[in-house]
Amino acid sequence: MNFFQAQEKAKRNTALLVFLFICAVIILITLTNVLVNFLLAANTDMGIALSPIEISLVVLGVIIIAITYKYLSLKGGGRVIAEMLGGRLIPSDTQNRQHRQLLNIVQEMALAAGMPAPPVYLIPEQSINAFAAGLTQRDAVIGINQGTLDLLNRSELQGVVAHEFSHILNGDMSLNLRLIAILHGIVFIGIIGYSLLRGAAFQRKNAMPLLALGLGLVVIGFGGLFFGNLIKASVSRQREYLADASAVQFTRLQSGIANALKKIGGHAQQSHLRQKNAEQASHMFFGSILPKFSSGLLATHPPLEKRILAIDPSWNGKFVETLNSSGQETQANSFSKSAKSSNLVSNFSDQIGQINEASLDKANQFLTDLPGQIATSTYNVFEARALIYALLLSKDETLRQKQLLFLAQKAEKGVPECLNKLLDSVNETNPSDRFNLALMTVPTLKQLSKAQYRIFSSNINELIVSDGKVDLFEWTLHRVLTQSLYSQFENIKPARGRIKNLLRIKKEIAELLSILASHSDSSEERCRKSYESAARSINLDLAFKYIDYFDFRQLNSLIETIRELSPGAKKQLIDASYLCIQSDKTVTLEERVLLQGICSALDCPLPYREQI
Repeated sequence: MNFFQAQEKAKRNTALLVFLFICAVIILITLTNVLVNFLLAANTDMGIALSPIEISLVVLGVIIIAITYKYLSLKGGGRVIAEMLGGRLIPSDTQNRQHRQLLNIVQEMALAAGMPAPPVYLIPEQSINAFAAGLTQRDAVIGINQGTLDLLNRSELQGVVAHEFSHILNGDMSLNLRLIAILHGIVFIGIIGYSLLRGAAFQRKNAMPLLALGLGLVVIGFGGLFFGNLIKASVSRQREYLADASAVQFTRLQSGIANALKKIGGHAQQSHLRQKNAEQASHMFFGSILPKFSSGLLATHPPLEKRILAIDPSWNGKFVETLNSSGQETQANSFSKSAKSSNLVSNFSDQIGQINEASLDKANQFLTDLPGQIATSTYNVFEARALIYALLLSKDETLRQKQLLFLAQKAEKGVPECLNKLLDSVNETNPSDRFNLALMTVPTLKQLSKAQYRIFSSNINELIVSDGKVDLFEWTLHRVLTQSLYSQFENIKPARGRIKNLLRIKKEIAELLSILASHSDSSEERCRKSYESAARSINLDLAFKYIDYFDFRQLNSLIETIRELSPGAKKQLIDASYLCIQSDKTVTLEERVLLQGICSALDCPLPYREQI
């Protein structure tokens, strides 16, 4: 299953979730109607008369309010979930050996996927478990239990991280958060019942009817809990098999994730969590958090034995006793070189959202070769801002001095000093590596305060337009940073992906392909042929329009419309875009930068080997 198929499946699972929710609500409304009418018939002296429609509207209103409240409380994305579970953010500049190794694995995996690394939270539990949470890739976080760090070696930890990256790339996270909100609404009837039971204890009059109503709602609430867990199980189990398989595909190391699962089976606490808020997020974890739901109809995860056998058919059925394994396999790269597979794909878009041996190897090599001063600058909130500023400084010496003077006046105290120390190293950096450096700063920049972010964002904008124009690298860097950071500090409305047919917005598609075709070293005639080749592939009948300059405002406007494409339509567009830039058998630096920016804007990360 490729990236776009997984995204489409996530959308179908959302539709299934809505259907199951409607069924559960109908049952709850029916049971509540029966209960209330029975109590009113038995207590005619109360003088209350309610029609079934009135009762149904009240119940439906309560459920909708509960769902809305819960969903709004989760709008902060993965960070909210991690903090709800008692997680503590691991700072980018940590010197703890365990934490540093974990962040290196996450960074390596993110670079291989062509996306910013998600922030990582440590959960103070001694069991072996992890989760990924967020509304989109932009606000995703990864949570790791302390027991996972203590008991797994590097290759096993890499397998667990790869499993969580699969959930991020496959679009599972948004569905997971919707599940939490919807399930809260379903069980809220029971919560009201408990409140009525407590209230009945302080009533002198009509205590018995109130007690009966509370008890009845509690019973109905247990029914809601049953349906809620059934819904979680129905949309969760198969995704775990897919994420396990993806982890093997990403790392090319079968034993990594298989041994992690075997250690869960051999560990006294397995993957269970004691945190009181964990149950509502049970479907988000790497392993089952509750012993009572470890198997059967309501299980959110397949049995450990079946998961292990699906990865390692030769398993002898014995779990692995957990000894402290942290620090083992500390070499930077521990994935297998023996499980090679072909990287050839029928369409360019099949590479989107994928991690494989080639991309992981290149990401690892990039991190290994990165000068120490540049590498450490991505971990520090002052130096990370300075690094981005350095990447945007003009090559023209006169303009550069004006930009440095501007930053000395406008940047926060301490940042200009860091910038001066980094300038020589950044100047020597290979242009093809600069986009990766920007990606590496994102987790650190998310640690800024809102006020700091706004100053930083304003300064970036000023640097970009200071020469009176915007080049492709500047547009791409700004687009990626804005998308990654804006959702952290501002409220944004995510794209819905409702446009399934490219030709519904064929004018915008034609303009985008014209921009792509025009940004090559070829003649205008060759550019036209490149455009026509791409247009034919999607049955686009609009003529080519040569664009001899880069209009970033026009491109931003196009992107906002194109972001509403469904996953399948995005796949068609990306294949057409790649066909456009490579039809002349030469992919220029500008073309690669532009394609990278477009894919990032569409939340379709290119793997490392395809980056500039």
